[in-house]
Amino acid sequence: MAAIAQALETSNVTSIKSLAESPALSSVPSAYAFNINPNDEADPNDPEFAIPIVDMSLLTSGSPDQRAQIVGDLVKICEEWGFFIAINHGVPESLMKGMIDACHGFFSLPDEEKKEFKSGNDVLEMFKYGTSYNLALDKVLLWRDFFKVRTHPEFYSLYKPASFSEVSLEFGKRTREVALEITKAISESLGLEPNYIYETMNMDRGLQLLAGNYYPPCPQPEHAIGIPHHTDHGLVTLLIQNEMNGLQVEHNGKWLTVNGPSNGFFVNLADQMQILTNGKYKSVMHRATVNNKATRISIAIPHGPSVDTIIAPAPELCEREGQAPKYLAMNYKEYIQLQQSGKNYMKSTFDHIRA
Repeated sequence: MAAIAQALETSNVTSIKSLAESPALSSVPSAYAFNINPNDEADPNDPEFAIPIVDMSLLTSGSPDQRAQIVGDLVKICEEWGFFIAINHGVPESLMKGMIDACHGFFSLPDEEKKEFKSGNDVLEMFKYGTSYNLALDKVLLWRDFFKVRTHPEFYSLYKPASFSEVSLEFGKRTREVALEITKAISESLGLEPNYIYETMNMDRGLQLLAGNYYPPCPQPEHAIGIPHHTDHGLVTLLIQNEMNGLQVEHNGKWLTVNGPSNGFFVNLADQMQILTNGKYKSVMHRATVNNKATRISIAIPHGPSVDTIIAPAPELCEREGQAPKYLAMNYKEYIQLQQSGKNYMKSTFDHIRA
């Protein structure tokens, strides 16, 4: 018992799952202490916080008028929210559930086996497994275990459990199709050619990651955090989860818990989209909260440019809007490294690249 208590207070924890399952755990250890202000939370019944829903079937197989309607709706969604729920996207619900089950299988492996996937702090490694982002930098430890796998332009996979590779290959391929359909519609919503983002961001060899998160029950969920507030570094991220909610997005100064259909994708715009659109479209701030009832599993699939692409505000948009570029041009790989460096802990990377 004393050894457990010591491990808790010295941050010597390699898996939050093991910690959460410890009979000695009755409160949040000090290294994990993070206070959430309930006054900052949105009322989900307020119409102001009704999350936009995009019917993807109207983009892919609707009439020209229906497609034009969705493209038009995306302007307001991307400017005001930077977030929506995609339905009727064509990815089978059985595949989405299979991917969640495969992630659950991985997190259920003995700690010794999961440690085989540990690596350094380079986001571009083939795969990595851990608990907090960077134990050397984090001021507060996170109530989650995670893995990340690079699935495009080269496909890598966890080799345990046995089913993981086959499911993640198909899931990665199908979610990429959805993401590319979304970027086409966003290009059109900006008055650009449908393939503008795909071509200028070199998405034929764009970075795609598969990130699994495991948030076990927490004895004091209001005093811990799964992932603190942040924006994503890519262009667009798709996310699915098991039956437990926990994702919160910031909208009009409040934090809204996202509730959506189990067969929908939560879609958030990310930093390179905000840079490319010169701030017209919003990279949404979001975070992951925890609960004291049941384990939450989420799977995020970020899609970005190729790592060697230089991203800058689109000249066509700046010219049309009569605006100077608000952001400096930067190589995508360097941007990722800047975002994950110690000086950006829980801060906006945009502050470093404003023109």
